[in-house]
Order: sequence, then structure tokens, then C-alpha cells
Amino acid sequence: MKREDIFSSLSIDKSLANKYDFNPYYCCIESGLNDPILIDGKEFIDLASNNYLGLAADKRVIQAISVAAGKFGASMCGTPIATGSMILLQKLQKRLARFVGFEESIIFPSGYQANCAVFMSLAKQEDLIIIDHYAHASLIQGVRLVGCKVKPFLHNNMKHLRKLLEKAAEYKRVFVVTESVFSTEGSIAPFDEIVKLCEEFNAIPVIDDSHGIGVIGKTGRGILEEKNIKDFNGIYTASLGKALANAGGMISAKSELIEYLKYSCPGLIYSTALPPPVLAGMEAVLNIVKEEFSILSERMWRYKKLISGCLIDSGFILTEGQAPITSISVRNVEECALMAKLIHANNILVTPFIPPSVPPNESKIRMIAGANLSEKTIDKALNIFKKVARELELK
Repeated sequence: MKREDIFSSLSIDKSLANKYDFNPYYCCIESGLNDPILIDGKEFIDLASNNYLGLAADKRVIQAISVAAGKFGASMCGTPIATGSMILLQKLQKRLARFVGFEESIIFPSGYQANCAVFMSLAKQEDLIIIDHYAHASLIQGVRLVGCKVKPFLHNNMKHLRKLLEKAAEYKRVFVVTESVFSTEGSIAPFDEIVKLCEEFNAIPVIDDSHGIGVIGKTGRGILEEKNIKDFNGIYTASLGKALANAGGMISAKSELIEYLKYSCPGLIYSTALPPPVLAGMEAVLNIVKEEFSILSERMWRYKKLISGCLIDSGFILTEGQAPITSISVRNVEECALMAKLIHANNILVTPFIPPSVPPNESKIRMIAGANLSEKTIDKALNIFKKVARELELK
């Protein structure tokens, strides 16, 4: 191929967006995650962000970020192994480890990076990785980077997982990989059963708790608290940009593993550390979660039940999820685009998921109602959903 043809050969199929004169992706949001948010100068109800506890624009978090910026500046301009391992980072890593029940943790610039890095650093070509069929793209990408044997197991299907483990004796090491809360549908992994299977077959469990940390568990500590798993002998990853309302990702494990990653993980060693204001913002969020999780959680769950109930009564078909995620199941990509356009036209921001983000013929429209939303906002959203249902003639 000629050099001048390389870029001209790249293209994205936008036929669906052109057909409906609507592209729901890369919306220009002109505000923080307030209630309401601003898009193109118009007020929208935010049901798209992962701001579960509603803390992204909390004044206390903003204040902590501002103070840290004044004291430490915008960046340490270095990787954690060089100049980036500042006092805020070290304190936060220890606090996050304690929060989710581990000895140590390390923080990455993103959850995606943490998921890719863990497999690149630990898995070898002679190993086997068994991964849930619905696992997040960041986990799948991390697994692919290794080049070892990969076998998917049917979503949350313990019988299928057992069969694969029974046939895995030839491999040097076996990793079993899943998410805690599956973000497009809201199902929760039977992780206590997965851990028991891993103990039985001497496999290493790897859990991505990105949509679980700060969301599930009696005090918001995630999947291990939710499933009452003690002395977890595996690997834990999570995004810090969802319920914890900041940025970054984390890996937690026993101290020996974290020490190894600190000196051998390229994704950590060669990436600039998170800015001090972000680290301070995370500390503020953890303080709020410690004191107010029960209040915020109750509001978050109540909003989820109100929205789900309204959608079902209006004729929408929902996925069966156990988390505070509400997903409308649609038959095909075109129906998803049309429904998303109607919702957007009524000033609600939602997230349409179409292939390859979801399997073929499993398109979804996902909604998360953060605890920062007012009762008035939720009532308005319910009335809009009833209106959209009438326009779609669902009943």
C-alpha cells in the first residue's frame, strides 16, 4: 500500500448515524456532572455516567482537589518509580488496599491500563486464561496481549467453568477472569463460587470490581464484601473513575505480588503518575463513603427501582440485573438507535451499547441514576419514559 493511501483507507461505518441523523457518542458536555448537565447549551438529565454515588461534583471533593492543586500543583511530572510516588499516592494506595480488604495496592492512570498490565506482567505463553464470555474489553485486550491459550466460559455459568478447569491440568498456571458487576446488564458474578472452584483446581482468580467498588457490599467495599469472601488469594482490579468519582485504576493483592509489579510492570513503571489533585479528590470521596454510604446507597437503589418499574410498566423489556444499573434490551441495532434518539430528543442522556461492545443481537440502552439527582429530576425522567413508550407504541 502506498504511504498516501494508509490514512485514506481508514473509515468508520456511520450509515446508521446518517440514517437517523443522530450520533449518541462523543456528546459535547459543557458542565460537570451536575443536576442537570449541559449539552450544546441545553439541560439534560444524566443517566449515562457511572457517577453512582453522585460525588463527582460534590463540593467537598472539589474543595479537596483545589487545596491539593494549590499545595502540590498540577502534576509531579514523573512515573511512580521516579518522581511520581508522592505522599498522597502512597497514602491512597494503602487506604484503597484496606478499603477492599488487601495488604497492598498500586494505582495506574486508568482501569483499562491496570487490566492490561496485570496480564502482561504475570501470564506467560504456557499458561491458560479462562475468562467470562461477557468480560469487559479491557480484560479481553489484556489477555490477548499475552499470547497464551484463552478459553471463554459461558456467562456466570459455573458448570461450564468447572468443565474447563477439569481439562486444564496440562497448563503451568491457570487464571480465571471475570467482572463483579457486568456493566451493560447489571448482573453480578457468583464470585464466591468462582473462588471455591479456583481453590479446588489450584487456579488464580482475577476479579475486575470496577462497577462494584463503592456500589455493592454493606459498606460499599465491593464484591468481596458483597460475597463475604475472606482472605482472598487472588488478584483484584478496579477503575477509580466510576462510583469513586475520580480517575485511575488499581490492582490489589498480597504484598509479594504488589512488590513484584512495582518493579516489573511496564504499564506502571513507564506511565506518569496520577496528578496530586486527583489523589486528594479520591481521599475526599473515601471519607464521604465512610460516613454517608448508607444514605447515598439507599437513594441510588430507590432511583433504580423507580426507573425500572416505570420502564416495565410502560412496555420496555429490561435485562435481569442485580446491580443499580437499568438496561433496556432491544432486538437490533436499528431499534437501539431509534430508541436512543427519542430519549435524547427529550433531554435524557443515556448510553446505547451496540456490537462490538455487546454480542450481536444483544444491543442495550443503559441507565445509571446517580444519588446526586433530585426527586424532581427522577419524576421528570419517569414522565419522559412514559412519553417515549407512547411514541414507540410499546403498549
